[in-house]
Amino acid sequence: MAEVSVRNLRKSYTALEVLHGIDIDIADGEFVVLVGPSGCGKSTLLRMIAGLEDITSGDVMIGDKRVNHLAPAERDIAMVFQSYALYPHKTVEANMGFSLKLRKMDKADIKARVNRAAEILGLTPYLDRYPRALSGGQRQRVAMGRAIVRDPQVFLFDEPLSNLDAKLRVQMRTEIRELHQRLGTTTVYVTHDQIEAMTMADKIVVLQGGHVEQIGSPLDLYDHPKNRFVASFIGSPAMNLIDGKVTKCDASKATVDLGQTQVDIPALQNLSVDQKITIGIRPEHLSLTQTGLTATIRVIEPTGSETHVVMRFQDQDITVIFRDRHTFAPGDQVNLGFSPQYLHCFDATTGERLG
Repeated sequence: MAEVSVRNLRKSYTALEVLHGIDIDIADGEFVVLVGPSGCGKSTLLRMIAGLEDITSGDVMIGDKRVNHLAPAERDIAMVFQSYALYPHKTVEANMGFSLKLRKMDKADIKARVNRAAEILGLTPYLDRYPRALSGGQRQRVAMGRAIVRDPQVFLFDEPLSNLDAKLRVQMRTEIRELHQRLGTTTVYVTHDQIEAMTMADKIVVLQGGHVEQIGSPLDLYDHPKNRFVASFIGSPAMNLIDGKVTKCDASKATVDLGQTQVDIPALQNLSVDQKITIGIRPEHLSLTQTGLTATIRVIEPTGSETHVVMRFQDQDITVIFRDRHTFAPGDQVNLGFSPQYLHCFDATTGERLG
């Protein structure tokens, strides 16, 4: 196992710079997820750590070794791709042991490593099968087993679950997390799915436009997003964001005009009258009240354990999660309130968190 450090990493394709000075520290044995929308640079960053993309400038360190100019095979890493990339004419056992065979490792050692990985992943009954006889989840386990047998310092996962159906994705999330707890190998995992990031990571790195927006634990990012982008990206359904303007401000509270209604919020440092701000409130922190934000119900989405309700507040949609069951109908008007402790405030111009 080893630490991974990325220092002022930049990547350019001729005049187009796609990574703009990335700095990340990944501790020995840590499970770190790189998350962000399509095109944010997360897969490019992972491939630069792996040695599959050239580095324009900056450094990648694995352990105490600078690996910028080392070939992928010399970095002591193992990568699991979105596509399983299995050899169709080889059995599961042969697929898992192929990289060790290329190293000219002793046959008995190869068999021992393959058997150990197969036992960990529940693949022992399938060692004599060919990939065509396996389900998607089993094929992904074989791809993971191929990485495990190498006993690398670092595992790299590039959206490994995106080809699986929804139920299998949930199962494989659990299996990958359990595998990490068992092996303790430093892991860097790329996904665009923030639910995967929240449920699997020790630490999340949120990327946008080739920049790091925020680094922290899943709950730290959820409870204390650094800016409007992180607030809107982390959490499902997304945080409700409503633009307003401060009309009154004193030492204890401020009044914010949201258009057709006004709300009082706790006083924040550097808040001033006429300042434009964005109020954020997560769907589960809104509740029915006698007065407050008046909204019209548009869509009702029962999930069983809870109900997601999309409502129209002024000229935008907001989402509310109810854990109690209500007899709503589209077109109903309701009043919504929230506790100030759950409120998030952002500068409307910069998007940065206030207070």
